Amino acid sequence: MSILSVNAGSSSLKFSLYPLARHQVTPQILSGNIEGLEPGGTPEMRWSFQGQSHSRQLSLGPEQVFAKALLSLRELLASLPDIPAMQAVAHRVVHGGAQYRASVLITDAVLADLTRLVSLAPLHQPANLEGIRAFSQAFAGLPQVACFDTAFHASLPELDYRFALPEALYQQGLRRYGFHGLSYQYVMGALLAQSSRAKGRVLMAHLGNGASLCAAREGKSCSTTMGFSALDGLMMGTRPGSLDSGALLYLIEQGWDHDRLQKLLYKQSGLLGVSGISADMRRLRADSSASAKLAVQMFTYRVLRESGALIAGLQGLDVLAFSGGIGEHDVALRTDMGRRLAWLGVVVDPLLNQQATGDRIMAIHAPDSAIEVWVVPTDEGVVAAREAAQLIAA
Repeated sequence: MSILSVNAGSSSLKFSLYPLARHQVTPQILSGNIEGLEPGGTPEMRWSFQGQSHSRQLSLGPEQVFAKALLSLRELLASLPDIPAMQAVAHRVVHGGAQYRASVLITDAVLADLTRLVSLAPLHQPANLEGIRAFSQAFAGLPQVACFDTAFHASLPELDYRFALPEALYQQGLRRYGFHGLSYQYVMGALLAQSSRAKGRVLMAHLGNGASLCAAREGKSCSTTMGFSALDGLMMGTRPGSLDSGALLYLIEQGWDHDRLQKLLYKQSGLLGVSGISADMRRLRADSSASAKLAVQMFTYRVLRESGALIAGLQGLDVLAFSGGIGEHDVALRTDMGRRLAWLGVVVDPLLNQQATGDRIMAIHAPDSAIEVWVVPTDEGVVAAREAAQLIAA
């Protein structure tokens, strides 16, 4: 048997297939993605199987593109040799709210609950839910499991998750939830398997187009930079991170409506907004313009500043870990962070840092570093598959 782990976006679908052995998830045998599902896009499926990479252009037409893409995926799975029968589909779902603190089997009632959270994660939640509905039809009869990015942060203490707002608004759900939980769950598990110090005070940095920090103690989340939505905290690819709410009041007074503000906050800010060039850190690193340099410096500074706040809450630090597309591949950012945290006793080994290219977990701290520093390539898919396997076996 096997678990199909998927992450449905607005224009793409990532998928991985994990065989089961005695209800335990084993390494993936198939991984891939379907891109170009946006209106006017050019759909293409890429996948890796038995060490070989493949790609195929898809002719899907203008209607029901996502549903037709799933039929192509189903045909691919049927055509590959020795594919174990699927037992469930595990979906990454960004927001579970306060109600869903662990993965669940999806029912109509669960889907209705999650639909009410769309406004809290408008960039991701609608696509996640569309994916669930489409998979329920394309793979009819297979259990569908929702695995939440918010669930890892269910351990946040009240001092961290409460906002300084009236009780009535808290009762309506205005509180900090935290995100990137599947990634942090994986990174935390990997660190605990590698280092005894990971049971202590840990700061994890998930840095990519979406970016956040998570402070953990005894393997559990105790503080995080993202809050009620996926907008808070660090500067990101197209999101501004922490922003004075008075600035939004000012824009409203200038006539900005909800949709214009939402577009600004989710799609026009962050690295893209500051640079005016790109949301891709790699492209900005290669650009010599002042605006690109400023965007990179601002991103790094915000990671440093928010790290200081979480380290203060932890009352010190034992382990620092980098993950996500930028965290796993940007040697310069890790160098800069190590240098600027030297006061804490962080010493990054230049050679090890250069060798950490995101293909495996690596320690990059020097022997005399007071803090362990790790690069941990994250795998949200395997976490979702494990969650689904446990639910199905229960």
